[in-house]
Amino acid sequence: MARDRAHQEDYAGPLRRLVTFVILLCLIGLFIFWRIDSPRVERFRAQVVDRVMPGFSWAMAPVTATVNLIRDFQSYQSLYAQNQELRRELQQMKSWKEAALQLEQENARLLDLNNVRLDPQLTYVTGVVLADSGSPFRQSLLLNVGNRDGIQDGWAAMDGLGLVGRISGVGERTSRVIMLTDTSSKVPALIQPSGQKALVVGDNSMVPPIDFLEDADQVRPGDRVITSGDAGVLPPGLVIGQVAKDPGGRLRVRLSADIERLEFLRVLRDHGTPAVDTAGDLVVPPETEGDLAEEAPQDTGEAVDG
Repeated sequence: MARDRAHQEDYAGPLRRLVTFVILLCLIGLFIFWRIDSPRVERFRAQVVDRVMPGFSWAMAPVTATVNLIRDFQSYQSLYAQNQELRRELQQMKSWKEAALQLEQENARLLDLNNVRLDPQLTYVTGVVLADSGSPFRQSLLLNVGNRDGIQDGWAAMDGLGLVGRISGVGERTSRVIMLTDTSSKVPALIQPSGQKALVVGDNSMVPPIDFLEDADQVRPGDRVITSGDAGVLPPGLVIGQVAKDPGGRLRVRLSADIERLEFLRVLRDHGTPAVDTAGDLVVPPETEGDLAEEAPQDTGEAVDG
């Protein structure tokens, strides 16, 4: 048995070498034959391809499927990269959209300020609202204009729609605006078309009440309320708002100014307005108070002498 195995191994080696040599020789011959440039050989090659290739379609199916799978995977990678790039661009577009909306709102408010009709004798300074008091007991705003811009106490501040308040406290670079809704604000007003005079008194609400009205029967909801200019507190003719009536029947003013969204204010230069030191001076000028104080003792003295 050992001898038979050794005999078979002696024939296996030369047989493998012979088969390898024959295959190699056939491949070389096929290569040379395929490179021959002759019409007959070309027709023969075409006939061979027509005979052999249809029968090998089943063998090429896995190769074709593998190639298609690789191409699909490459396409998926390309689509994923494009999707990520589109997501980044979308985030940038959202941020640009927010910036554009903010600029559009600021532009609209500035256009509103430019459209306000004022007395030609009045000039103005436009300031940016920096902050508000944030207190339920005091409603005021802080502007980025002050003494360096010539701002003085008592000057009126407006947005693009109506009166917001008056300057009360001026620094070198900033100034504070007491709003119409503040409890310390008392503005002489004129109601049109009836011509009734009254006071718009702040009570920390968004709709301040109307006090000291001469004849309430002549006033109707929707009537226009403007500054009267009495006592030289504010220039006359500035729009305050419209008359409204609350559920309790009390007359109030629905302010024209959009006090919930203030970004820019126009401070009106009115050099004819007397300086304001206290909230009470907004009703009675300092000169009038001084005259009354001087006249009181004289009247008393005359009464005693009599």
